[in-house]
Amino acid sequence: MRLIYCCFVLGSLGLATCHQKEVLYDPQRDIDYCVAQVKKTLAVLPLDTPNIPRNITDATGKWKMVNYKDWTSGFWPGILWYSYQASGDDSLRLAADRFSRELSALSQEPALDHDLGFQVFNSFGNGYRLTKDAGYKKIILAAADTLATLFNPNVGTILSWPRLVPRMEWPQHNTIIDNMINLELLFWASKNGGNKKFYDIAVSHAEKTMKNHFRSDYTAYHAVIYDRNTGRRIKGLTHQGYADGSMWARGQAWAIYGYTMCYRETGKSEFLDFAQKVAQVYLDRLPADQVPYWDFDDPTIPNAPKDASAAAVTASALIELSGFVKNSKRADYFYKKAVQMLISLSTNYQSGNANTAFLKHATGHKPNNSEVDASINYADYYYLEALLRLKNIELKK
Repeated sequence: MRLIYCCFVLGSLGLATCHQKEVLYDPQRDIDYCVAQVKKTLAVLPLDTPNIPRNITDATGKWKMVNYKDWTSGFWPGILWYSYQASGDDSLRLAADRFSRELSALSQEPALDHDLGFQVFNSFGNGYRLTKDAGYKKIILAAADTLATLFNPNVGTILSWPRLVPRMEWPQHNTIIDNMINLELLFWASKNGGNKKFYDIAVSHAEKTMKNHFRSDYTAYHAVIYDRNTGRRIKGLTHQGYADGSMWARGQAWAIYGYTMCYRETGKSEFLDFAQKVAQVYLDRLPADQVPYWDFDDPTIPNAPKDASAAAVTASALIELSGFVKNSKRADYFYKKAVQMLISLSTNYQSGNANTAFLKHATGHKPNNSEVDASINYADYYYLEALLRLKNIELKK
């Protein structure tokens, strides 16, 4: 474990100050906290479906349950797999297997949308990584086949929402920045017995998104509309951000995470360079406690809601990115920023005794007044992933 200069977060939200001091941060305490919260959640879940916890939005502390078709359905079994990885507790492995298998039908049904990566790779993908169960691999490969059906070769990207969504000009081709994360399923499948063309699809999607999805300052549009027949870019817009031209925090986090992953899977230097650029504009505009407001351009800041989920996604991405960057000072900068984010989340954003989630103060869909200032399963997933990634790095030193 090394000493890291960190912005040490003091006090409650809005009262954070930054002091340069040596802070020895051991993620194990917070990993243990997450495992304990998982066991509390398992104890209150219903036996019958819907039984996958998605969010907690009020003071009752009760989870809203969803079924396997919900786009967030893979995060809960993914959390269970990470908790098993962290603890070795076989009861958590059995629970992870049970909740993963609830999603099996996704690999056999027509694609509802692009979220198969979130759903299947976070669940069965983590399960296969930890157990090498051949049945899991079969489901992952079948899900990749299904996801690939949404690829439009005229455009060069995967269709995100194959249905009518407000402002998406259906039936034109829409692609959202979240889709970058789902490319990992295709990369993995192409290297593990699936169609080799999946690699080309994933690279095409990443390259077209890099070209068309970002403004000159490297901030991301949430969505881009293409002519489905010619591939012509029609416009960039938002569905969940404050405005079409604003930087929606979680969207920018998806970009940081997605291009870091694309570099890992391809070794293409342009993806590594781009990951750093989209990360830097995010980092340059963070508030003192390193956790963003839900949209960096919301005019009500500092009274706007925060988004702990964006911080968790970014922290996890930056830990991985720091291991790829060749410049040691630059790599150390990204690493320290990730640690600062995790310290802040662990100090001021943990749910504690308020409920059985890991984190509070996440924001899902602010324009729709949905999941605002809530606990949400994907915030918890990436928080625990970031903690485990940090621990893994520190153990190697």
